[in-house]
Amino acid sequence: MSLLLVLVAVAGIGLSLFQPWKAFTNTSVNEELPTASAPEVKDRPQMNDHAGMKGGGSSMTSTRPKDLASGRFVTHEHDTSGTARTVRLPDGGQVLRLEDLKTSEGPDVRVYLSARGADAAKAGLGDGAVALGKLKGNLGNQNYTVPAGTDLRKFRSAVIWCERFSVSFGAADLVPVTG
Repeated sequence: MSLLLVLVAVAGIGLSLFQPWKAFTNTSVNEELPTASAPEVKDRPQMNDHAGMKGGGSSMTSTRPKDLASGRFVTHEHDTSGTARTVRLPDGGQVLRLEDLKTSEGPDVRVYLSARGADAAKAGLGDGAVALGKLKGNLGNQNYTVPAGTDLRKFRSAVIWCERFSVSFGAADLVPVTG
């Protein structure tokens, strides 16, 4: 009887650690790219063409998101595909956007920015990696807020990382967008 209790306890611990059912499930997410508007600045003098601005110039901030870098996912421990993009929003905020993502579900899977390239991230995240949160779903389009003050130029890849087993499911090199 005590052997049976030990086996049940071991099985329970094994199930909670490995969560094998996740090999057979999918979670789809389909978020739109945020379209926050530029913040309103109060107590700024009104300027128009009659106030000395030539050619109808304007100091208005763009109201469209701007791509900063992008790259395609490569497979590491689990088949992973899709695109990662870093985007500056009109209000100055930054997001990492995953598009057409296809990977496996797993226990405690998270999204990181790493200073290592995608190939090197297979061996680990490296120093200074920034956690953006738990993976929202293993399929689809999703956004992760980049903490304010993060200099995206210091990061070379986006990584789908399993905390439980310290492995990369896949990573995408973030190549700066020119123009």
